[in-house]
Amino acid sequence: MQHSPHLVGDVMTRTVVAVGQEATFKEIVETMARWKASALPVLAGEGRVIGVVSEADLLPKEEFRGADPDRREQLRRLADLRKAGALTAGELMSAPAVTVHADATLAQAARVMARRSVKRLPVVDAEGMLQGVVSRADLLKVFLRSDEELAAEIRQDIVGHLFAVSRGDLRVTVSDGVVTLSGRVGDTSLIPVAARLVRAVEGVVDVTFDVTGPTPVRTAPAEGRDR
Repeated sequence: MQHSPHLVGDVMTRTVVAVGQEATFKEIVETMARWKASALPVLAGEGRVIGVVSEADLLPKEEFRGADPDRREQLRRLADLRKAGALTAGELMSAPAVTVHADATLAQAARVMARRSVKRLPVVDAEGMLQGVVSRADLLKVFLRSDEELAAEIRQDIVGHLFAVSRGDLRVTVSDGVVTLSGRVGDTSLIPVAARLVRAVEGVVDVTFDVTGPTPVRTAPAEGRDR
């Protein structure tokens, strides 16, 4: 069976549109429009990522057209003013590029995107050579996994190991990505562990429990007791 796509390399886009550092402003705009991309890796040499040029890097050209901001505003927005006069990708790009490796987890990539406020990350190897691009949309692909696929993985990899002795009493159902574990377990202290493991399965939206503990063992009173 296919297990959770835990790594960036499992979901990244491998066919990537990029530009060289000498690409002109107009070439960058035309490339973005042609490929419907909001950002492009900037490459040097045979494919090493040295920066990223985005729509935000291009906008100052239009924003400051004919404008004459006061001195305080000029100092505060010096970087934008420099980009307003830039002509090539090497001058426009944000550098160094915020990148990620193919063996990074999806959670790690999501944290980098959130922390750096970017929508996509170039994926590079140990030498910084471009391997692909991962976007927010790529990270959300895991939620397209079917309920049946999720249930099968949880039964085999979590219930089958964590509750190996009593797994026949524990049922796994999934509806719209929400997992429900129901039945009887021999050790209720394992429920928090199971919850953490199930939530870690890529594509799981939430997990609920309808579980009871082991059936108490009834012993007959000793003959002649309390007589």
